[in-house]
Amino acid sequence: MRVRSQISRFLKHLPAVLCLLIGAAHGGESYIAVESYSGKILLELDADQKRPVASLTKIATAMVVLDWAKLSGTSMAEMAIVPQGALLLGGSNPMGLIPGDRISLREAMYSMLLGSDNVAAFTLADHAGRSIQNRSGGASPEAAFVTEMNNLARGIGMKRTRFVNPHGMDTVQAQGSSTARDMARLAIYAMRDPGFQFYVKQTERTISSFRVNEKRSFKVRNTHAMIDRGTVNGIKSGSTVLAGPCAATSSEKKSIVRKLPNGATQLTGRRLIVIALGSPDRWGITQTLINQGWAAYDYWLRQGQPVKEARELLIVPKPK
Repeated sequence: MRVRSQISRFLKHLPAVLCLLIGAAHGGESYIAVESYSGKILLELDADQKRPVASLTKIATAMVVLDWAKLSGTSMAEMAIVPQGALLLGGSNPMGLIPGDRISLREAMYSMLLGSDNVAAFTLADHAGRSIQNRSGGASPEAAFVTEMNNLARGIGMKRTRFVNPHGMDTVQAQGSSTARDMARLAIYAMRDPGFQFYVKQTERTISSFRVNEKRSFKVRNTHAMIDRGTVNGIKSGSTVLAGPCAATSSEKKSIVRKLPNGATQLTGRRLIVIALGSPDRWGITQTLINQGWAAYDYWLRQGQPVKEARELLIVPKPK
């Protein structure tokens, strides 16, 4: 009985033990703070360390869906059917979606981005992936979709990133990875899109799905704890055993208005992107990085925006 009790206590604390071991293996947290419009990197720590990024993966999923919808002329009101493969998923499923349920692409995006819904992410990837697969091939709709996620990553310079699924969950088959610097690139790219911005700035949203002919409504709340706090206006949180707590955050201030000698008005946008990966206190470090990042940016402006080396800037191109 004593041995059984010891085993029981060990199993109870196993997740915490694994987190500590994984955290040690990854060498602690990684972070970066960069002003989006200028690309000025203001703060960073181990920003090129490759590691899992949990549900921050869903930022790429959302952008592939939005880009695909624009290129294909697909309405976000179009209905998608939750695929059978959803039965094999674990993790977050706040709407309780099951195979055969119908949900619009728009509502699935809300559930994925606000509620970190893995089934919604898989459903979006399957729906868009079928169209992508018909055009460019692929072993499955999901595989075709993930290929586009990686094409997007390469297109915006995410050289140390590999996505393996649309939801970011830890899997036995393969493990995706990225870096704080690469995720900052993705966040900058995503926050350029007004549609994406509209999704992620919501604190909560009532959304619906259909099971047979029954409409099912659900209030989804944003898992990002800092949304609408101070200057924060996005974007995504995530956490898995392997990745630890992660957060991508956008903090935006009013544009700086300057009168030029010729009488014209110059507007300088101000948006701070903060990425925290594997941080036990992701919200605490994010707030610290926001405070220190803005202070560093203001100082940089007062100094005349000096740039001695190209690596001081993070320039995100538009994908080809």
